[in-house]
Amino acid sequence: MFLCCRYSPGIVWLSNLVERTSVITSPMNDTHINPADETIRIGPLVVRFLLTGEQSNGSVAIFELTVPGAQRLPVPAHSHNHYEETIYGLDGVVTWMVDGKAIDVGPGQALCIPRGAVHRFDNSGSQDAKSLCVISPAVLGPEYFRESAEVVNAAAGGPPDRAKMGEIMRRYGLTMVAPPPQS
Repeated sequence: MFLCCRYSPGIVWLSNLVERTSVITSPMNDTHINPADETIRIGPLVVRFLLTGEQSNGSVAIFELTVPGAQRLPVPAHSHNHYEETIYGLDGVVTWMVDGKAIDVGPGQALCIPRGAVHRFDNSGSQDAKSLCVISPAVLGPEYFRESAEVVNAAAGGPPDRAKMGEIMRRYGLTMVAPPPQS
């Protein structure tokens, strides 16, 4: 087919259309709403995975993040060089510290945290906050949050073991940032 199509633009277009159509109509193994549908509790935080990299051919991972009122991120500020993290506010307000700048993200607002930016978050308000988080490409998934939950939950409300958290973060491509010195 390609021998006769090489010099005929109309036929090349038709063969490309057939190839694209076969890709579009080929059945996916796991086509349904929220294929991941896993909830992970990390101390007071709730991470609900909706879509993982395995289900999106590595393009995106999507999860909801619920942060109760007056809660801080239980792990240190960090950065990651292999993906962007986009936050979309659904309920309440979460304050993100990105490279030293405080940014409030509320309902209907989006924040893209670029690769390499040092960041963390807090919910300083009294209302619970929920955000939709998108990791692109999907190099981080529920495995990281499961392992982090073990360390944070073992601390029973106290500070998590920094060495264990650092090792988990490194394995998943996150770089822990030391807290600023206390004055």
